[in-house]
Amino acid sequence: MSMNVTIRGRLPAIAAACLLSVALPATVGMAKEKVKSGGDSAAALEMDYSVSIPTVDATGSNLDNAVLTEILSGNIVDNAEALANLDATSIAVPEITLSVSSQSDDNAHDATVTVTDLLLENVVDGKAASISLAGISLIADDANFAFGAMSAANLDIAGILGIYGLVETAEQTSLETIYTDLVSEGGTLEAEDVSCSFGGVTGAEFKARPLETSFVEMMAIGQAMEDQGDDVDPATMGRFLKMYADILTAFETSEVSFEGFDCSGLDEDGRPMTFSVAGMTMGGMSPGIYPSIDMDGFDIEVEGDGSFALNNLTIKPMDLTATIAALEAAPAEVDEAWLEENARALIPAMEGLSLSGLDIDIPDPDTEGARIQAKVGAFDVSLARYVNGIPTDLDVSATNIQAAVPEGTGEDALEQMLALGITEVDAGFRIAAAWDAASQSIAIEEMSLTGADLAAVLIAGTIANATEDLFALDMNASMAASMAVAVKNLDLTVTDAGLSDVILAVVAAEQGADPATLRPVFAGLAQGSVIGMMAGAADAAKLGEAINSFVAGNAKTLMIGLDAKSDPGLGMLDFMQAEDDPTSLIGKVNISAEAK
Repeated sequence: MSMNVTIRGRLPAIAAACLLSVALPATVGMAKEKVKSGGDSAAALEMDYSVSIPTVDATGSNLDNAVLTEILSGNIVDNAEALANLDATSIAVPEITLSVSSQSDDNAHDATVTVTDLLLENVVDGKAASISLAGISLIADDANFAFGAMSAANLDIAGILGIYGLVETAEQTSLETIYTDLVSEGGTLEAEDVSCSFGGVTGAEFKARPLETSFVEMMAIGQAMEDQGDDVDPATMGRFLKMYADILTAFETSEVSFEGFDCSGLDEDGRPMTFSVAGMTMGGMSPGIYPSIDMDGFDIEVEGDGSFALNNLTIKPMDLTATIAALEAAPAEVDEAWLEENARALIPAMEGLSLSGLDIDIPDPDTEGARIQAKVGAFDVSLARYVNGIPTDLDVSATNIQAAVPEGTGEDALEQMLALGITEVDAGFRIAAAWDAASQSIAIEEMSLTGADLAAVLIAGTIANATEDLFALDMNASMAASMAVAVKNLDLTVTDAGLSDVILAVVAAEQGADPATLRPVFAGLAQGSVIGMMAGAADAAKLGEAINSFVAGNAKTLMIGLDAKSDPGLGMLDFMQAEDDPTSLIGKVNISAEAK
């Protein structure tokens, strides 16, 4: 069998992505279709392929070898009904060879794909009790790929055909099992500058239901979008969005595990490099929920240049419910104005991500001879309770951010740290806040910054008058709501873990004094300044005493609380006035202080 396909540019990207994402069997993509895409500037690509199947050994089959050979050669569309009703005790195919040649301008390429020992057993009404392959190999101009044995059980061939509308499935509306017990042994890749080994893949079950858009329609939509380029017709966009919304609820999987890969080779400058991932796990997918993805042991190293390592990266699940609802509510014709107006409604509710064990040592691209060296023990972003595409409950944190303080940057903060003798930092931070609809407030659980052996600063409080309009799709309403929020209360906690000792040691050295004798002097100055600034306020004396105790070193923790005297709290106008006169806030708050 031979086919000549002329393609301008690339295959329809949208259609290809949709098909690949739901594990469409490769043979379906070889159906007798001629694809043309627009683009005058794109180079024409001509492809010829042929399929060779020397023998087919079918036992107890209701289809003869000629039909089976035609199906295995790629003509599934014309034989879909027959394949959906296939019965056979076994079908064994020792070898299937696909030869592909392509020509683009003056470049010619050849590739050969060989599938060995395909075996289907106990096939009844288009359902095979088991399917297996001994292996798959790909030999191309610049790479050789070999994949080991693969097997699965309970393969529903008719179900796969039904997903894409190649056979009638009017009675099926629920998710049904397509296959179970997927096992793949992994393989190897050999190319001119790289050599890789891949681990195996396992998955317990894959379920699906028929799509509302047939395979032919999907290809047509994808082709139309490809032809139209950056100016997609509103009707085409409307059809695509409806199709995409349907795809997002049509599949369900169990957890899938991948044993990782290990590559070695040369980078673009000819330097030896290694690139590896110890393993990956994708959580179970369900309608409207995109699963979590865990990657362990990510490592890149270029000899004589640098390295990048990561113990773990976790991308948390995404809830697509709101996205699907917005897509389903889209009009038949979707223009750019609709997309802009509903952009936030299309954002999925991502639960966040986390990483641990980040270790970077790479050249600084901005400074010749300098390096970027940093470590992060752990980093986490947790997001929840989305309103119009915005998470109203967030928690972002990092620990053990270790880095050398760079020299010669000219930045005041960094230069001050170097002046204090701080050449390395081990820092962390956390920002945690949540909006409460009932009280129309935002609870700031924690905004903190810590430095090992230096200091820790923590702020907590309540933002009042935070209405739902803060998250409105109407930007004018959102802006007006943000101007109306007010600070109800704030609590500041400062812990000295050694920073004051560093500062005093530097100051004492400059003045030729003893740090111990300077502490009470600075403590008194700080106390007097605070009392003077508060101009006789009732809270002044207590606050001054707490600050004196903290600066003098008699207490390691200083806690200051601010509570607005009137509801809803300190608003935007109050803070604008304080820019010119900071003392204007003193009479509007009750101040508490404690040092311990």
